[in-house]
Amino acid sequence: MTLWLLRHAPVLAETGLCYGASDLRADPAATRAAADAAAAALPQGIALFTSPLQRCEQLAQSLQALRPDLTLQIDPRLREMDFGAWEGRRWADIGRAEFDGWIADFANAPPGGQGEPVRDFMARVGAAWDDWRASGRDAVWVTHAGVMRAALLLSRGVRLPASAADWPAEALDFGELRALRANP
Repeated sequence: MTLWLLRHAPVLAETGLCYGASDLRADPAATRAAADAAAAALPQGIALFTSPLQRCEQLAQSLQALRPDLTLQIDPRLREMDFGAWEGRRWADIGRAEFDGWIADFANAPPGGQGEPVRDFMARVGAAWDDWRASGRDAVWVTHAGVMRAALLLSRGVRLPASAADWPAEALDFGELRALRANP
């Protein structure tokens, strides 16, 4: 089985902004380009799931317009992590002590004071992962970098990273399509 992960196009916001759960629009031209590339690469007749945030829905709808064989479903479990009070702030403006406090208890501390702890985020994405595996079908998730990184961990059998150092640091480009393979 293959799970295709497709990251949304760049958002219409300043560079360096923390916007996890914020519902921002994506660049329309970049969205069309990502949909064109994914439409050409994806196999026929797979299930298409998307985060409910508009930057992902834009891409999923553009992709389905090009590929009507893909059945579209909105899955709230594919939302990006909520960074609490950090949402809408520049990452560079978040105090080092605030950030270090989150990193020190990465699994349990809520980012931005009242955001979604990694433990809850991984459980949410893990539930979507488990449902995909139980389906026995190939699928594509139109989602976010955080969800993609969580899926990478899940594909390696990691349900919860032990520390922030265990969180995947590899670059995930906007519009990137990545395939994960798993046994049903």
